Amino acid sequence: MMAQYLAIKRAHPDCLLFYRMGDFYELFFDDAVKASAALDITLTKRGKHLGEDISMCGVPVRAYEAYLAKLVRSGFKVAIGEQMEDPAEAKKRGSKSVVARDVVRVITAGTLTEDTLLDARAHNYLAAVAEAQGGLGLAWVDVSTGDFWMQPVSAKTLSAALARLSPGELLVGDRLLGSETLFEVWADWKVVLSPLPSARFDSENARRRLEALYGVGALDGFGSFSRPELAAGGALVDYIELTQKGKLPRLSPPKRLAEGAVMEIDAATRRNLELAETLTGERKGSLLATIDRTVSGAGARLLAAQLAAPLTLPAEIDRRLDMVAFLAEHDAIRETLRETVKRCPDMERALSRLSLGRGGPRDLANIRDALAEIPDLRNLLSQPALDAPPGLADCALALGEHSVLADRLKRALAPDLPLNARDGNFIAEGYHPALDETKALRSETKGVLARLQLRYGEETGVASLKISHNNIIGYHIEVPSKQADKMGDAFIHRQTMATSARYTTPELIELAGRITGAVERALAMELELFEDLVREVTARAAEIAQAAAALALLDVSSALAHLAVEKRWSRPVIDDSNAFDIKGGRHPVVEAALDAAHSGAFVANDCDLSEAQRLWLVTGPNMAGKSTFLRQNALIAVLAQMGSFVPADSARLGVVDRLFSRVGAADDLARGRSTFMVEMVETAAILNQSGPRALVILDEIGRGTATFDGLSIAWAVVEHLHEVNRCRALFATHYHELTRLSSKLASLSCHMMKVKEWQGDVVFLHEVGSGAADRSYGIHVARLAGLPPAVVGRAEEVLAILEKSDQASGMAKLADDLPLFAAMAPRAKPASVAKPSAVEEALKEVNPDDLSARQALDLIYELKRKL
Repeated sequence: MMAQYLAIKRAHPDCLLFYRMGDFYELFFDDAVKASAALDITLTKRGKHLGEDISMCGVPVRAYEAYLAKLVRSGFKVAIGEQMEDPAEAKKRGSKSVVARDVVRVITAGTLTEDTLLDARAHNYLAAVAEAQGGLGLAWVDVSTGDFWMQPVSAKTLSAALARLSPGELLVGDRLLGSETLFEVWADWKVVLSPLPSARFDSENARRRLEALYGVGALDGFGSFSRPELAAGGALVDYIELTQKGKLPRLSPPKRLAEGAVMEIDAATRRNLELAETLTGERKGSLLATIDRTVSGAGARLLAAQLAAPLTLPAEIDRRLDMVAFLAEHDAIRETLRETVKRCPDMERALSRLSLGRGGPRDLANIRDALAEIPDLRNLLSQPALDAPPGLADCALALGEHSVLADRLKRALAPDLPLNARDGNFIAEGYHPALDETKALRSETKGVLARLQLRYGEETGVASLKISHNNIIGYHIEVPSKQADKMGDAFIHRQTMATSARYTTPELIELAGRITGAVERALAMELELFEDLVREVTARAAEIAQAAAALALLDVSSALAHLAVEKRWSRPVIDDSNAFDIKGGRHPVVEAALDAAHSGAFVANDCDLSEAQRLWLVTGPNMAGKSTFLRQNALIAVLAQMGSFVPADSARLGVVDRLFSRVGAADDLARGRSTFMVEMVETAAILNQSGPRALVILDEIGRGTATFDGLSIAWAVVEHLHEVNRCRALFATHYHELTRLSSKLASLSCHMMKVKEWQGDVVFLHEVGSGAADRSYGIHVARLAGLPPAVVGRAEEVLAILEKSDQASGMAKLADDLPLFAAMAPRAKPASVAKPSAVEEALKEVNPDDLSARQALDLIYELKRKL
């Protein structure tokens, strides 16, 4: 057995080997050590190899998926080594023959299909990057749904494309992996990288492989793919076939994402804007979680994909917006549609499992139940008087006609279904007469078994006698050990246990054979019927997948319409201009948080980045809402171009081709980068890549270094954005000196966050107004944060000195005037507080409880006179 294990392991050195032994998957040697640590299970020993103990651990076959999920999340690949024959067959070759075993599947992070291992509401992409003829190509596929895409990329755009996909696994050739220009890109994705020999990325072999897969002589009908794209796509198919041991799921014909077809958003911007997850890695609190009103897993996945890749063609955006607008106006149709889609199971993933030979009766039932809802949906959307927009009409057509298949699945499948086909009892009664007869014989024989047990009990006088079954000795008679002497010669002894004795009879042996035969015949017939149903489903895979895609699109459109009505969002106007005019814009996530906490209404603000003022310089104190204002405008652009209504009174936007955000930063210790270095790297990417159609939001550039250094950098960045990039930009800063640039830069406009001082305190109004702030109110924020009063007081003294003199002389005065521990000394109260007023002195003498009503009134007149 160990020789067999080691031979299989040598063929899969980079995987943990799950080696099937009966009811357990066992792991040995280093695999056992790694798995026991990752799974927190007991590490044991069994036998020796080369004089050393063999480490061993195992997981039960029936519960292996839970352990598998944990291993995959920990970055392991797992090879499933199954028993390829019945142990009884092996024994026929000799008592010491080893059961034949082989790997039937290699499980990796990018090739998962099981619902228990996947997030129902998120895609799980397997991606590949290839190089050919000096260019780069990117391909990605979701094995669980069959979605297959290719895209041309460059060294500059690859990082943003990968950030959009967030693949679960990334395939790269070893030669490309050593490219210096892409070193930083691979560093970002090293956790999911799967290096492969460069030979697997040969573009000519890839083309032939793809043509063979789709049975075509040329791929031109699917798109005009470049050689790098084909190399990446072919490597994906090769890898899937390799890990699935020759089996391939249903893969849709590849679609091509043209360069510039979607808004490019780099990883830093996605992180800063918290599009799909927050800075802490949670979905809750992200833009996606805030807008998600979908009612199906497929719809949720499509919504996430649309949010990750906003469109750049106004006509395509308007097509989506037309669907949302129509459903927002027709409440009854929208709600009926949502209720119907909610009843539709996930056909995409069920179809993928069935096509891989990994599906079960419940996957057939998922397809049956979803197809059963389609006629009502099609009728709902095809009403002659409805005048639905083209997008909805196309969805109704794509839903297709599946009544024959749906009816067959309805007749074939029983009400209660097992997870696996091998468990049997999933074919409905009346569907197959021969199967019904076999099941009846099995049931009848079991009745005979019950009567036989009763008779044996009466004959022997052992009331507790029972006929049982186990996998070792089959059917047998079991009696308590104390009553074994009552069993006559007709009963053949089989086993003696601690508390019981087991027997059989020729009659029982004959009856057991009939029962076993009936059970095996029934299961064989059911498995044959199952395969027949799967063949019919997979033969219609393209039509079913098309219907599933239409259901997902209907879910997304109705969900966005529901959101628009619920939140009273407005339809944006998208065109090819450079306009950016938002009236009454709001931050969708912050507004939702305020609504949930009943903390008052969000303060809406306008933003107009027309050519005359395409660069806004926003000043104002911390906590006044600068960062929120910056982010909300970027999020409105993303929502608008993904085809959603937006949180604003109105919005007219010229298409944004690239979105850049640098709001907040943190150390990147893994690469030896300080906070300021991270800030400069992100700023450099913006200045090097943004053009006239880009939208840039920058917050506090230069604050991570010395004052003059930071001011100089911020000054130069503003000039570069205005003169070279010429993009639409929002630039928030505490460097008030930058406002002087408004006299030099024609398209720079100064704006500020409004505050109000009231009785020595500061009130943040969260409103944006024209002009420049004259103060930052940092000391006020420090007081709110809880700095000790002595520190706050000293800071006020220092600020007063610096404001009355130039910086150099002010610093010198402070240094000369700073006694040891001065900051800890108690501060004298202002004179106005130290010397009470006449009114305060009068009030000190008053005891309110002693005053009559007339005396109290006289006191008020007296205090008024003193005041």
